[in-house]
Amino acid sequence: QVQLVESGGGLVQAGGSLRLSCAASGRTSSSYAMGWFRQAPGKERDFVAAISWRGGTTDYANSVKGRFTISRDNAKNTVYLQMNSLEPEDTAVYYCAAGSSIATIRQSPYWGQGTQVTVSS
Repeated sequence: QVQLVESGGGLVQAGGSLRLSCAASGRTSSSYAMGWFRQAPGKERDFVAAISWRGGTTDYANSVKGRFTISRDNAKNTVYLQMNSLEPEDTAVYYCAAGSSIATIRQSPYWGQGTQVTVSS
């Protein structure tokens, strides 16, 4: 029903910033909560941030609170993750996903292909 494509990853120095984008296509007239997850090599896929359909509710992992900001532009069918004060521990493949609610995003079948973020020390 929904296809998601992430972009904006890359190599950045510690303390720098990146903005990730996730463009949605397909039946985007449906209402979806959106979330960002990340997975480092050999590690589990961890929750990063999520936002409700209208943007009124957000949630963040404790490790990124105060540094990352999730937002969305429904007119462009795009969700963003602004990442500031990046740390080497943020290095991972970042994935976006869509679900019926923030609580159910992880179980959703709608995931992007991922974009690599590498933070040098």
